[in-house]
Amino acid sequence: MLRGWSATLRSFATVSVIFLTSSTLHAALITVTTPIGATTGGQPVTAKATFTTSANQVTVLLENFTANPTSVVQNLSGLQFALSSGQNTGTLGSSSGIERNIAGDGSFADGGAAPTGWSLGTSGSSLKLNLLGTPIAPDHTIIGPPDGSNLYSNANGSIVNGTHSPFLGLSASFTLNVPGVTAQSTVTSAIFQFNTSAGNNVGGTTTNQFPEPTALALTGLTACGALIRRKR
Repeated sequence: MLRGWSATLRSFATVSVIFLTSSTLHAALITVTTPIGATTGGQPVTAKATFTTSANQVTVLLENFTANPTSVVQNLSGLQFALSSGQNTGTLGSSSGIERNIAGDGSFADGGAAPTGWSLGTSGSSLKLNLLGTPIAPDHTIIGPPDGSNLYSNANGSIVNGTHSPFLGLSASFTLNVPGVTAQSTVTSAIFQFNTSAGNNVGGTTTNQFPEPTALALTGLTACGALIRRKR
C-alpha cells in the first residue's frame, strides 16, 4: 500500500512538472478599480482596468460600469499606470471596442468591433493610454451601460445625437508591447481619465494581484514532494 501511495504521488509530481514546463499561462493578473463613491465633474464614476503582464507584453481590459450616465464627463478617455519593473515606454500592438451610437430618445445601436484609435505614450515614470489628442477624438470614449429599460434615459446633449459618438460600448481592450516587462511585473499605481478634455482624473485602487500559474504549480509540486517524504 505504501509503495502504491508513493507511486501515485510520484505520478502527480510528474504531471506537475509537465504542467510547469508546458504551460503558456506565464502571466500576472492585476485588477484596479475606482474607489467607491468616486466622482468627477460632479458626476459619479465607476471603472475597472484588468492588466495581464507577460514577457514583453501588457494587455489591458478597460471597463466603464457607470450605468445610465448623464454626461460625457463620465466616459473613460484614458488610463495612466506605473509598472513595478519600471518600464515607461512601449508601443500599442492592437486595440478594439464595439462602437455604440445613442439616439435622442436614449435608444442605442451597436456597430461592429473597431480599433479604438487611442495612443500609448509616456507620462513621467508611467505609461498612458489616451484618447485625447488623437485624430479620432472626441469619438471613442468608453461609455457605461444603459438603465434597466435598456435606454440612456439620463443622457444630455453631450451623449445623444452624435455629438461625441460613436462611443465604445462598455469596454475596450489593448495589447501593449513593452520590452522588459515580465510575468512578475505588477501595477503599482493607476489613474483613470474621464471626459473629452483633460483634468477629470480619478486615482485607482489595486484590488487583486494574483501570482502567475507557474508559481501555483511550484507550490503544488513542493507540497507533493513533502507528502512523499512524509510517507517514506
